Amino acid sequence: QVQLVESGGGLVQAGGSLRLSCAASGIPFSMYAIGWYRQAPGKQRELVAGISKSGSTNYADSVKERFTISRDNAKNTVSLQMSSLKPEDTAVYYCNARLFTPRCMDFLSECGHWGQGTQVTVSS
Repeated sequence: QVQLVESGGGLVQAGGSLRLSCAASGIPFSMYAIGWYRQAPGKQRELVAGISKSGSTNYADSVKERFTISRDNAKNTVSLQMSSLKPEDTAVYYCNARLFTPRCMDFLSECGHWGQGTQVTVSS
């Protein structure tokens, strides 16, 4: 019954902007930390940005000052505003919801609930 649905991906030129959204259901959303991850062809999945239940945020060095993660607990959604996009940002972007527990201690642990992903393609 847990469902995470990403939307907002598409094709954009380098230097452009895109806003991704993740809609969650089946969980007490306000209690969960949410992360955005991405996976490019031939590469490992990597953390892009995370936001805690209290609203604290962290970002990969490669996207700092360009991407912003935010959450709206009333709507059970998390957004990723992406600006100054680069071709190397091209990837499938996934959202993940998790409770921080001893088994799932941070955003780098393999745990939580995953969405199906949305494709972001940045042309040069």
